[in-house]
Amino acid sequence: MRFAARFLILYGSQRGQAQSIAEEIGQQAAEHGFTADISCLSNQHKYNVDHEIRPVVFVVSTTGDVDPPDTAQKFVRKIKNKSLAHDHFSHLRYALLALGDTNYANFCNGGKTIDSRLQQLGAKHFYATGHADDGTGLEVVVDPWIEGLWDALKKLFSSMSTSNQQGTDLRDCTQDNYHKNASGQEKNKSDLEVDLHLLKLSEVDSEKGKTITSDTSDVETLSTALVASLKQSVPTLSESVLNVPALPASYLEVHLEQGIKHILNVKNVIYIYIYCIEQNIAYQPGDAFDILCPNRASEVEELLLRLDLQTQNNCAVQVNLLKNSSKKAAKVPLHIPQNGSLQFILTWCLEIRSTPKKAFVRALADFTQNGSEKRRLLELCSKEGSADYNSFVRDANVCLLDLLRAFPSCLPPLSLLFEHLTKLQPRAYSAASSSLQHPGKVHFVFNVVEFPARPEHPARTGLCTGWLADHVSSILRPLGTVPASEHLGTSALPKVSTIAITYYTFHLPADPSIPVVMVGPGTGVASFIGFLEQREKEREVNQEATFGETWLFFGCRHKDKDFLFREELERFAHNRILSHLIVCFSRDEPDAAGTLNSPTYVQHNLRLHAKNVASILLKDKGCLYVCGDAKNMAKDVNDTLLEIIGNELQIDKLDAMKIVAGLREEKRYLQDIWS
Repeated sequence: MRFAARFLILYGSQRGQAQSIAEEIGQQAAEHGFTADISCLSNQHKYNVDHEIRPVVFVVSTTGDVDPPDTAQKFVRKIKNKSLAHDHFSHLRYALLALGDTNYANFCNGGKTIDSRLQQLGAKHFYATGHADDGTGLEVVVDPWIEGLWDALKKLFSSMSTSNQQGTDLRDCTQDNYHKNASGQEKNKSDLEVDLHLLKLSEVDSEKGKTITSDTSDVETLSTALVASLKQSVPTLSESVLNVPALPASYLEVHLEQGIKHILNVKNVIYIYIYCIEQNIAYQPGDAFDILCPNRASEVEELLLRLDLQTQNNCAVQVNLLKNSSKKAAKVPLHIPQNGSLQFILTWCLEIRSTPKKAFVRALADFTQNGSEKRRLLELCSKEGSADYNSFVRDANVCLLDLLRAFPSCLPPLSLLFEHLTKLQPRAYSAASSSLQHPGKVHFVFNVVEFPARPEHPARTGLCTGWLADHVSSILRPLGTVPASEHLGTSALPKVSTIAITYYTFHLPADPSIPVVMVGPGTGVASFIGFLEQREKEREVNQEATFGETWLFFGCRHKDKDFLFREELERFAHNRILSHLIVCFSRDEPDAAGTLNSPTYVQHNLRLHAKNVASILLKDKGCLYVCGDAKNMAKDVNDTLLEIIGNELQIDKLDAMKIVAGLREEKRYLQDIWS
């Protein structure tokens, strides 16, 4: 290429996923003959899209339900400036990969916000926008999107080179290369067959200087019919020539040196009081707190044993960059502290429960001695083995330790783990209390997440919920009994580290006269306990004020077993803090009158009270809050809301969707949901 094949990658990341993908694109760029400069969108002193002549690749996540990540907020505000001309970005050629979760109504809204605004200001796509779904696995879209990116860049640079020689206008040269596929997604015509720059098994492994072959001499002859599993494949995959991704470049070296420079239980739902060391901590109902949890001690010990490092667990860890590494812009991960003990790093710093990406699986294969095991790992990371990877790794929630159990001849070095394991992230929990009612305390409610045993891994509990349950097991008390804190004192209680997170939108309206509708089945009701405590305290302080109606739609399986906060909710209803308490129980038998059509789920009760709900939202300009399960409940509630508005206003679904979108835009339809 005569034209300089250099492009810019800009990412907006909340918890590191977009950054990781952006860095992966940057790393692969060199393999395809490009030079990539990379920057976070927050570092505006390092780039200037107002005058950028290089192609730009954006990778942007979404935080919460609708917002761009914090690191992209300033950039978004800048491009939303209404004084910008309609052709302000007419010089800009870009591609955008948006990350989101279809469990949320506004899928990929962070990336879509940037994409649509760039288009409005005259920027042009050189490659179709990708929308990756964390609900089904980001890599399902991310991997093929990156594969197709290189051909799109080559064509763009070729056009730019030609234009540079001929002096032609590039403004429309990239716009005729798209068509719609069956699902309506734009795609480059020439990208129907993607050249991934893959290595076949018969090609030379450039990193090791040896030939990788499909020799499976260690495979035993089986007399019974094979069934595909994590450990083994079946024809045709087992007989295929594989296209596997290039071996990720190593870039770290690790040295180990001696020495180191109150509570109520409702079935499997736990209600925790946290006494804050910082007594004047300020939070609002609807805010969340990040809880810092460690990896399970038993899993850390097993990992150390598996890596033959059990006797070095207290050694200080020194991490340095490898000299002459081919990884572009390599740097020591900031989440790995220098001179921390190996035990500490594996316990508190690395996400050892995360599902290994294909690049990690590819790297693990290179440290696997047994031929059949190595072949299977290469299958799982190959293009041909994508279905098996999805079934036996991603969908099965397999982690590194599961792979090491399944492939005993795999002996990776510690440096490989440090290169591929991401930062151990805190887990967010919504406050179930008001600081006005409980100064110096925060209340949480959570289900203990359980993952049943399956062929790929043993039974286990969720990392944070399981740890919390174990952490407080010694002071658990049955519902209705005196909390342990009154016997032991706060100094004797288990300690939990938290970080306050403020969600600026999931709050009660500032004007207390505005009516609110709350939908919170199961543990989703927790945030609304805080809402009601806040309203109760506000009424005490300002008895002359006007307060709007409060509706709560609650649901659970059994009235006598699962009705969380029953006494509190009934007291709120009795005192008129809660105007309407509407409940349903999905697994209870019909009542004595033999009623068979009683509401089963919260959306059924919403339909029964459709006129009230519509009146609050459309006439009284009230607010709707939904808290709880994203996978089913939130979608069902959203569909019911569309139905209610459509019936009330006698409009079709498309027009109802526009009104619901308007409610979201006005911050009058808010969600705090999780999967």
